[in-house]
Amino acid sequence: MFVKLQLDARCFNILSSPRTSPITGASVSTNTGVSLSPLEKIETVKKRREQSLLEIPNRRIPKKFNTDHKQTPNKPSFNENQDREPRSNSRNSTRVENKKSFGVGLERFDGNGSVDKAHTKCSKKWAYYGGCIPSILEALDTIKDLDEALKPWEDTLSNKERSIILKEQSSWERALEIFEWFKRKGCYELNVIHYNIMLRILGRARNWSHVECLCNEMRIKQILPVNSTYGTLIDVYSKGGLKEEALHWLKKMNDRGMVPDEVTMGIVIQMYKKAGEFQKAEEFFKNWTLGESIKHEGTSKASAGVQNGVQVSVSLSSYTYNTLIDTYGKAGQLKEASETFAKMLREGIVPTTVTFNTMIHICGNHGQLEEAGSLMQKMEELRCPPDTRTYNILISLHAKHDNISMAASYFKMMKEARLVPDHVSYRTLLYAFSIRHMVSDAEDLVSEMDEKGLEIDEYTQSALTRMYIEAGMLEKSWLWFRRFHLTGNMSSECYSASIDAYGERSHILEAEKVFMSCQEGKMLTVLVFNVMIKAYGLAQKYDKACQLFDSMESHGVLPDRCSYSSIIQILAGADLPDKARHYLKKMQEAGLVSDCISYCAVISSFVKFGKLEKAEGLYNEMIGFDVKPDVIVYGVLINAFADAGSVKEALGYVDAMKRAGLPGNTVIYNSLIKLYTKVGYLKEAEETYQLLQSSDSGPDAYSSNCMIDLYSEQSMVKQAEKIFESLKRKGNTNEFTFAMMLCMYKRLGRFEEATQIAKQMRDLGLLTDLLSYNNVLGLYALDGRFKEAVETFKEMVEASVPPDDCTFKSLGIVLVKCGISKKAVSKLEATTKNDYQKGLQAWMLALSTVADIDDDYDE
Repeated sequence: MFVKLQLDARCFNILSSPRTSPITGASVSTNTGVSLSPLEKIETVKKRREQSLLEIPNRRIPKKFNTDHKQTPNKPSFNENQDREPRSNSRNSTRVENKKSFGVGLERFDGNGSVDKAHTKCSKKWAYYGGCIPSILEALDTIKDLDEALKPWEDTLSNKERSIILKEQSSWERALEIFEWFKRKGCYELNVIHYNIMLRILGRARNWSHVECLCNEMRIKQILPVNSTYGTLIDVYSKGGLKEEALHWLKKMNDRGMVPDEVTMGIVIQMYKKAGEFQKAEEFFKNWTLGESIKHEGTSKASAGVQNGVQVSVSLSSYTYNTLIDTYGKAGQLKEASETFAKMLREGIVPTTVTFNTMIHICGNHGQLEEAGSLMQKMEELRCPPDTRTYNILISLHAKHDNISMAASYFKMMKEARLVPDHVSYRTLLYAFSIRHMVSDAEDLVSEMDEKGLEIDEYTQSALTRMYIEAGMLEKSWLWFRRFHLTGNMSSECYSASIDAYGERSHILEAEKVFMSCQEGKMLTVLVFNVMIKAYGLAQKYDKACQLFDSMESHGVLPDRCSYSSIIQILAGADLPDKARHYLKKMQEAGLVSDCISYCAVISSFVKFGKLEKAEGLYNEMIGFDVKPDVIVYGVLINAFADAGSVKEALGYVDAMKRAGLPGNTVIYNSLIKLYTKVGYLKEAEETYQLLQSSDSGPDAYSSNCMIDLYSEQSMVKQAEKIFESLKRKGNTNEFTFAMMLCMYKRLGRFEEATQIAKQMRDLGLLTDLLSYNNVLGLYALDGRFKEAVETFKEMVEASVPPDDCTFKSLGIVLVKCGISKKAVSKLEATTKNDYQKGLQAWMLALSTVADIDDDYDE
């Protein structure tokens, strides 16, 4: 049950006053009227804590996590360096001078020790750091030699500056080089923060050997890992696709008695979510909320669990709530996602745009489009502006649910909100327009993209080509294709998509032109050949398909498994099994046969033409190459020999299938029942029919009719009637079902039941087949129902069902019983053989006379 989300803007006092946050009481800007979000506050607090940690003097980290006592280090100021000798005035003055302006003097030392001051302007990307950091980073960016680059600040670098230097390196090699330089100098003692930074850098680069070395180094130097150390290791290993290693670090963390903080908890949930293990993510979060304890600035605050016998609820950041909501959404748990969102609101945590985007996406995927729309309205009420992704989600959801006008209106609203549609926006809407053949709307979007100078990607290009083709605008489709072909930037995949689009609509000439264009651009690949071969197959150009296949190697392209499968399937389906076998042999020689699918296609084609010897030969060849047949191959052969009445061969394949350990299916069972009916194997048929009854689909009308026929032959009326009634309840009866029952009753002389069956057949409109007409005529003739017999024959002629010898035999019985001589009946039969139409008229005249006599008799 979806939890209806009741969003009340009044519960967010944070937005009612522009000056003060009710949660923290922190003052905010009065100019914008928008306060900091909870996540921003958390990040601010985290940065302050990190800054204080970064400036801890280079000394051994207190054993905070395995001792009962606390050590509170003095927090030095940004310029303090308590673990070194006091700096000289000259160095201090240099430091101050470095802070004065953005353009600073870099001291460069030559080989003789002289200083060459080169003034350079630092990159603006580091300006927000202030102080000497921009100059240091600029030097490291432009000077390869570290001794030369860092010489001016060698004796003055603080812990925080070293952290920033490492963190700002774009290359893991450069970061490691600087890290090793710090260690080599000996005047720096690197703390756990520096190691964390390096672990993250090396982990993101997936340099696992260096990560392991760094972890061993920390152990040797007794640098104790903290919560963020484990969080970093779990994060980089899980994102690197090494989930087991990530779980190993989580276990080590637990073994040390360390409880993950909120950030690490979020990392673990993301790991489980990425692996699709949503239940484990939920269990981990629930366990964490029951046992997690976070300490903030000397005060102990249990975020969950029990305090003094009272259950305490967890207090989380919006980031964590977003992670949880997204996890529930990807798990398809709408109820849990909405409940988490509702709890977030109750806690007074202001939803971010990410929160709303996630909830809108979840609601939309569950068909709750009205709820998604209401969430959009609440975003406006809470002054949480939607971003481009918000609108992209809404466009996609409404297009997916075939509400194209609403999707287009959201695209318009996005532009009205002064948001710039991105490629996803255009691509989503263009695809929606193209599959609906909304040519004009699609062209307007393309013009807009052209005006903005936005590049049209291959996906969009292919979609528009297909749109023009399916809309019957062949010339426009070709002009659209040529526009991109002439740029010379089309990939072979894009050429393939265009060939496929033309081929599926049997525009073979255009498909060939695209193929030639691809050849001109020297972009021919096996995929291009495969789709062109498919196009020829759809257009029934079988010779051209073979010629193209045979030419592949001359173009330097080797056929792959798909190439062979396509040509074999095309030829087998075109009733050309001998040609198909030729390519199957080549496929086998190329070592590309891995299953029996291609063999099955050719065997089926031979069976269709009754060439059972060739089908068997191909089966034996397949066995010789150790290609395992599947149940479909056996089904084809069993059915073929059952139709031919070859009991021994059919049963041989049944035994082979059993030896292979393959379970039967409904196709096999139906074939077996057909076989057993032909040879009169009642017991075996009953056993097989029971298997059909226990299957999901149950027996079909054909198998049931066969069983009725078998029971009829054995005069087992009750069993036949049971199947007949079962078929009627399910609505699975057909003309032959009734015909079988009629024949059974007629054979047993139960004319009243047989006549009722005949009446039902007429009432249901099931009297259409020659066999059925003959059965009914035979019944009426034997039962003396001459008037019904004549009427049935007239219906038969009017329905253009040509009578046969069996028909005239039954009619002859009617005439004889009405007093017509056998000699006269024989003369009618001879006339019919010599002149069918003349004979038919003679039969009609004779039967009309009989019908008149019958009417007089009734009166």
